Amino acid sequence: MKQKTILLTGATGFLGSHLLESFMQAGYEVVVLKRSKSDLWRIKHLCHQLKLYNIDEISPESIFGENKIDFVVHTATSYGRKNESIPEIIQTNLIFGLALLDAAIKNNVKCFVNTDTLLPKGVNAYALSKNQFTAWLKFESKKIQVINLKIEHMYGTKDDIKKLVPWVISQLKLNVPSISLTPGNQLRDFVHIDDVVSAIITSIEQLSKLDNFNEFEVGTGLSIPVRQFIEQVKLSFENHNGRSDTKLDFGKQPYRSGEPMHIKVNNQNLIKLGWFPKTSYVEGINNLMTQII
Repeated sequence: MKQKTILLTGATGFLGSHLLESFMQAGYEVVVLKRSKSDLWRIKHLCHQLKLYNIDEISPESIFGENKIDFVVHTATSYGRKNESIPEIIQTNLIFGLALLDAAIKNNVKCFVNTDTLLPKGVNAYALSKNQFTAWLKFESKKIQVINLKIEHMYGTKDDIKKLVPWVISQLKLNVPSISLTPGNQLRDFVHIDDVVSAIITSIEQLSKLDNFNEFEVGTGLSIPVRQFIEQVKLSFENHNGRSDTKLDFGKQPYRSGEPMHIKVNNQNLIKLGWFPKTSYVEGINNLMTQII
């Protein structure tokens, strides 16, 4: 049987780099789309085995013309954390995705896999633009099979330092006097990166059982207060490093405008496919500390 080829966007990012490792271990050929200025630190050890294209230097049509792509796995996204303008966020999260989707349809790609968010569209430009792209995926699913995965709060190794968990750990390492946080009463489903990767791979492997448009919510199914999770991060940090005098200053920062107070994941459709989350948040945090400290 011929090896299947996956076109992967966002491979230099947190989720994409973990997916890339797993796809290659599973025997897929992987074609990577990246920006010419992308930092390759997460995937440097794999680059010699890959076909890499700089999307700012070549059109999607040319890439599909040079490669027989079986699946597109689209993880590239702009969160707006680097002060990107709204047009820049839309360009990454909507316009680029539509160009990729159009090229995939024209080249008879079997399936388009998209990573989405559970955040309500009114929270910020990131959430709104992701919601708009999902609407287009649904509209175009009569032409190509679509898997849309709405992922809750991922954490694990090689994450962006600006995100909550690695930022808190970095502050604990610096032994700062206090960390300014919101009250932390928001309920979130913290899902380990390994479980997110296995959810995506399971959905691809079970493609023959799926409809034209499929949407899955990815999480453990357990929502806990952000405060509880961060307190566990500090406890695990102290278990590995000894007592920390850093104070977790809950309530110092206000909630962001439009902050959803309860995000609940319904993962039953994924479980029906044979997937289940293997890593509890306590185990996941302990594993993270073991690997980064």
